[in-house]
Amino acid sequence: MPHRRTTFSRFIIEDQRRRGGSDTELTALLNDVQTACKFIATAVARGSLKQPYTPIGVETVAAPGVNVHGEMQKPLDLIANEIFLRNCEFGGQVCGMASEEMEEPYVIPAQFPRGRYLLVFDPLDGSSNLDVNVTVGTIFSILRAPEGVTEPTVEDFLQPGTQQVAAGFALYGPVDMIITTFGEGVHGFTLDREVGAYTLTHPNMRIPEKACEFAINASNERFWEPPVRRYVEECIEGKTGPRGQDFNMRWVASLVAEVYRILIRGGLFMYPRDTRPSCKPGRLRLLYEANPIAMVVEQAGGAASTGRQRILDIKPESLHQRVPLILGSKAEVERLDRYHAAYDRGEDLKFEAPLFGTRSVFITPVSATQD
Repeated sequence: MPHRRTTFSRFIIEDQRRRGGSDTELTALLNDVQTACKFIATAVARGSLKQPYTPIGVETVAAPGVNVHGEMQKPLDLIANEIFLRNCEFGGQVCGMASEEMEEPYVIPAQFPRGRYLLVFDPLDGSSNLDVNVTVGTIFSILRAPEGVTEPTVEDFLQPGTQQVAAGFALYGPVDMIITTFGEGVHGFTLDREVGAYTLTHPNMRIPEKACEFAINASNERFWEPPVRRYVEECIEGKTGPRGQDFNMRWVASLVAEVYRILIRGGLFMYPRDTRPSCKPGRLRLLYEANPIAMVVEQAGGAASTGRQRILDIKPESLHQRVPLILGSKAEVERLDRYHAAYDRGEDLKFEAPLFGTRSVFITPVSATQD
């Protein structure tokens, strides 16, 4: 098939021609991103053969510790972060970068020219799965820097997801891939190791409308809000319940793997707001996880929401802001949005589900039934 001979680099150029012009800075930056992903893919693939793997250009890597989110870092978290910085700092396309592994934005060294773009990224999503050989990945988002800015501050990064120029994620698994969007459709590229190039294998990806799978961490059920409990219970009731069909439940604990499955098979992914004080704002980071993933999902015909608001409409308030994330087949996301809206209006205030040991019933508070 002709598209199998189209490399990532060639696709970028042809895509820009179709749009009536070229952006050499964006082309070069995307090529730097793909090069970084190749290095990270090699580091991940080596596993325990040689650790830490340090690619050319990454002279030193700090010892793992606790990152800004209070999470224990893996050696590969820091290696992947350094790979991205070293590959994208020198070309003159960006004037600043921000990462999950850094508390503050990265300042481009003085010897390198500044460009018009900002790059934000999660260098190694799902790294807690490295020990068990589950697919991990990289998530990235490209934004335009405000006019005239060459030394960006935190505020310059705080742009809603609708302002993204391009976004995507890499997968490091049985095969290595990049899934990306430049604002018109979603395309998947597979790394051909024989020639060292990402090659177009999945053009114009679309999320199937019919859903028969959902993904959520069921161990947190006791903290879910009633709308989420309602949705999960209806799915688990299967053909005998209100949905009239059977569903399968999935949970990989790797966002990139979950999203890729949804792109291929449809369904719903939920990392919802819950009642724990530390988790009420959500668990996933807005700028470099939720926003780029939401852009990909929407461009593939799906939807991404907090349950109460479209992800891409959120105006960020801080660099590492967390949000709930519900994404997947559009009709499923809209259903869960309706459940949240009903709950917020005071309807269905309490839900008790047989899945968790009580009878499934929506109960109106006693005070609301008294004259």
